[in-house]
Amino acid sequence: MLKRLLPFAAALGLAALPAAAQAPAPALGPADDPDATLVEELVVRGRLPGPAWWRVEDADTTVYVLGVPSLAPKRMQWDRSIFERRLQGANVVVLPFVNVRAKVTGSIGTAFNLMRLKSGGPYEDRLDAGTRARFVAVRTRLGQDARHYGTNNPLAAGVQLAIDYRDKNELTNMDPAKLVRYLAQQRRVKVVEKSYDLGGQLGGIARTPANVGRLCFDEVLSQAEAGPGVTLAAARAWAEGDVAGALANERTYERCLAAVAGGRTYDERTKADTAAAITNALRQPGHAIVLVQLRPLLAQGGVLDRLRSQGVTVKTPGEE
Repeated sequence: MLKRLLPFAAALGLAALPAAAQAPAPALGPADDPDATLVEELVVRGRLPGPAWWRVEDADTTVYVLGVPSLAPKRMQWDRSIFERRLQGANVVVLPFVNVRAKVTGSIGTAFNLMRLKSGGPYEDRLDAGTRARFVAVRTRLGQDARHYGTNNPLAAGVQLAIDYRDKNELTNMDPAKLVRYLAQQRRVKVVEKSYDLGGQLGGIARTPANVGRLCFDEVLSQAEAGPGVTLAAARAWAEGDVAGALANERTYERCLAAVAGGRTYDERTKADTAAAITNALRQPGHAIVLVQLRPLLAQGGVLDRLRSQGVTVKTPGEE
């Protein structure tokens, strides 16, 4: 169980205090979300078959940037003809910088903090009556009992619920990157990935206010109640090059990540590293492929916005 919880807890970096019984917290809003505001002139429907591509160019290099969903069905189908063509002769394929890890076996402190997250409970005993009834209905539909959420920590409960909801509905944040990695390796194209070791930050878990963890729990609960319809519709839009439709995807987890302590730092780091990876790819004549999740790609202060501010040429899917 801890190994399954770890990637989510590590991505958040810091979680929440054990919470007393409390009523639902206010919903997360735009102020909590660094990707809330998009650069509208970059949100353009693709003209070629399949998903939309952006281009970053200099005199002798083109970096083809494929915006990918933050959450999508496993084994999602999409027209790969443009991708296959651009993969031929590519210098490098850069996958989304979304991987996190923490070396539990190498850190007694990290293991202890994760154990503390998964102790106490059941969590539903700490909820007000109305929220408890909603939560019991959702976890029952997901096939889980109360002991499965044995924690006093609202964020840990929300994270576990997000895992269970995604598993039940076969949703993932790793597609189409897994397929792209496989196809690139088949063609012997260099693949670049980046993981962030956030194990050391887990020692600060108890310093984030309980109400922040409860915000995330309530958001995840609402998403699980609504079901995967929005995500499935957004995935279909993405596959057709409908960028605005693809951006309508659920972003519960991403908003939670940004709202907790350490989340903004992590967000800033991944965007800066991704922009730097594109800049590095421009240094080698020819062409490259970079995958970036759509919101961080197109938001104000996002990857493409940063590159444009540096004077780099960025072209939209409408300019193909």
